This record gives sequence, C-alpha cells and structure tokens, in this order.
Amino acid sequence: MNTQQLDQLEKEITNKVKEGDIIFISIDSFLYRQVAKGTGSWTSHVGFIVQENNQWYVLESAVPKVTRCPLRKFLSRTTNNEVSVMRVKEGLNQEQIDKLKYAAEEKMGIYYHLGFKYDSKRQFCSKFVHHIFKEALGIEIGKVQTLEALLQENPQASVNFWRCWYLGFVPWQRKTITPASQLNDPQLKTVFSAC
Repeated sequence: MNTQQLDQLEKEITNKVKEGDIIFISIDSFLYRQVAKGTGSWTSHVGFIVQENNQWYVLESAVPKVTRCPLRKFLSRTTNNEVSVMRVKEGLNQEQIDKLKYAAEEKMGIYYHLGFKYDSKRQFCSKFVHHIFKEALGIEIGKVQTLEALLQENPQASVNFWRCWYLGFVPWQRKTITPASQLNDPQLKTVFSAC
C-alpha cells in the first residue's frame, strides 16, 4: 500500500473508531495466509483499538509478544487494504474501556504461542482479544474449539500444511480460537469494512 492509500485508510478509520473497537487485517506471510485459508476467511490477524495521548493504538499479540502498535503501523501491515473494524453492539462505556486497558496492560510482554494453543500461558492474536474481553467485561468474542472441529468445518484447509507445522502430528484436541470466528461473532457490528 502506498503512502496516499495509507493516509486515506487511516483517515477513514480514525473518523469512525471508538476505543474498544476490534480491528481485523490480512497479513501477507505464508503462515498467516494458511490461517486465513484454514478458516475460510480473508482475515488472519486481530487486535483492539485504544487512544492514548490523543493517538490511536492497536493492542495486539504479535510475534514475538503482546504489544501496543500505532494504528497507522498496524494498518500498513495489511494486504490489499483489507481491514474491518467491529464494535460490541451495545457499545462500551468509559468504565468498560478502562477495564479493557487494565486487563491488556497486565498481559503486555507475554510471548506469542506459535502453536495457537488456547490453554497455554502464552498468547496469540485472537486468544488475546478473547481473553481481554472475557476477563474485563465477561464478553466472549469468537468461538473456542478444537483443531479437529475447526478443520472439519473448513475442508479447504491444508491438513498437510498443519501436519508440517506441528512437526508431523496435528494435536487434534488442542483448543484454539481464530480471527475469523471473531469477525463473524453476532455480538459485533461493522463500523468500517474495506474487504
């Protein structure tokens, strides 16, 4: 994406977002493309938006750890300008936003789990969003399911890729959660979509 496109995208989004909005992008790397393909979706990464000192940031779990990323930098990582911003339908008040920020701050610096294991102490993008909203607000965004159930629901997924990724043995009963299940969560409404 060129600078002009990024300027336009950032302007459109900052005119519409509120703190606590959940933002989805598509990262152009082999692993992330397999994540998107394996879930029948375009999205492969997710975080949520906050404002600090009049600047917009995305709180995310990305390799190597949970971090705070400037919104513009986050947007620059997407492929083909693919971005969606979703909001909890009921909206969030300031107390709820403060709780989200506090819960996220507690997880800053936790390392990424490349095996996408929900029950691990480590984080990955969709688990981070799920944990923070559940812990802070009691709202479960997305669907926790086994790898077996996920791959059964998505026959287009490359089982051979996941066999290689897991060094020959797919942990079928491992629980995980995907950005796609969060993007499609009925508790959310669309604020912005460029997909």
